[in-house]
Amino acid sequence: MSFTFFWLLLVLMIAGLPIAFALMIAPGISLFFDGQQSMFPMLLMRMYNGIDSFPLMAIPYFILAGEVMNRGGITTRLVRLSQALIGHLRGGLAHVNILSSILFAGLSGSAVADTSAIGSMLIPAMEKNGYTKRFSAAVTAASSVIGPIIPPSGIMIIYAFVMNVSVAGLFAAGLVPGLMVGFSLMAMTVYLSKKRNYPVASQRASFNEVFISFKGAILPLLTPIIILGGILAGIFTPTEAAAIAAGYAILISVFVLRTLKFKDIPKVLFNAALSSGMILFLVGASTAFATLVSLTGTAPKAMEIMNSISQNPLVLLFLVNLLLFFVGMFLDAGPAILILGPVLGPTFIGLGVDPLHFAIIMCVNVTVGLATPPMGLILFVAAGLSDEPVEKIAWEMLPFLAIEVVVIFLITFVEAIPMTLPRLLGFA
Repeated sequence: MSFTFFWLLLVLMIAGLPIAFALMIAPGISLFFDGQQSMFPMLLMRMYNGIDSFPLMAIPYFILAGEVMNRGGITTRLVRLSQALIGHLRGGLAHVNILSSILFAGLSGSAVADTSAIGSMLIPAMEKNGYTKRFSAAVTAASSVIGPIIPPSGIMIIYAFVMNVSVAGLFAAGLVPGLMVGFSLMAMTVYLSKKRNYPVASQRASFNEVFISFKGAILPLLTPIIILGGILAGIFTPTEAAAIAAGYAILISVFVLRTLKFKDIPKVLFNAALSSGMILFLVGASTAFATLVSLTGTAPKAMEIMNSISQNPLVLLFLVNLLLFFVGMFLDAGPAILILGPVLGPTFIGLGVDPLHFAIIMCVNVTVGLATPPMGLILFVAAGLSDEPVEKIAWEMLPFLAIEVVVIFLITFVEAIPMTLPRLLGFA
């Protein structure tokens, strides 16, 4: 069996065909050229079985929870809390933007949702307070990548499903790297705020103001505690946790906080179903592609190529980081994982790299790729919110992108950073 499907996939993507259709069509045409038409039914069955999965049910539930939180005005409460905690610092609103992304990450796990929800509020507010629009948009885009790194994360669920690693272990591995990205961005903001003399708030929030803001945000902030606490303690599975998170989000938004009306629920359900459908269709299509990857022995051949370059896993990890960074410039995070995961994962596991360690390296890499030009999705969302050209936002974001790359290399070469927590919890 030939490797025609790889070249076909590349041609189809360059031609502009949606990635999900390219992933289905490329294997089919390849089998036809190889005279393997008898394998078509098997390929279709694999596609169906690819989405007929209990763990994957977590994705629609997490999407629904994030949609409810966003539509229910939860974002406003998180921003208000962030403002009360660190809004008094120089460049305070930039810090508020980053801290809000950290808090929002535990609710939605989506970079696009983060950019849209937080950016729509803070980009105009930052502009009114003396920040340039391009800087405001750059901070929003750079901090939004935290969303899929700090659990819960849809990208991690996809990787765990495709590569058969523990979702709970991957969630545990992502917590420290996600916080590192957030605090590193805040450190860069401190430097840029002093250099550019960005405004500082007139006074620090009083204890009473902080308490009121925290009281307003406490119920939403319990969401990640319920999710992660339950998963890591073994009380329920990630899928059950996602269902509980969605139910909890509806409960507090509709009945407790009353920020979401019953008339809004059909729209929320429709948006969640649409997003879930697109993701699951992509997963099913990728299963067909992964089947041919397995049948053609691509992973062993990739290992041979890697070994011919170097026998040192550290050198190869450095090179794969460069590859993933480049791929992230052109592919969305989900497709990048679905295409490259079945090839690179077994290769590096065979070289002695811990499966969870490589998983978090890949997930963080492709997530940062969401904010890199020319195809960075959240760059376009930030551009739409700020009315600034994508290229200007990308240029302004370079210092933040540099610090995120530093974090990637730290979690790559200092294994203890992502792996300590999973090991303490018994997942590695």
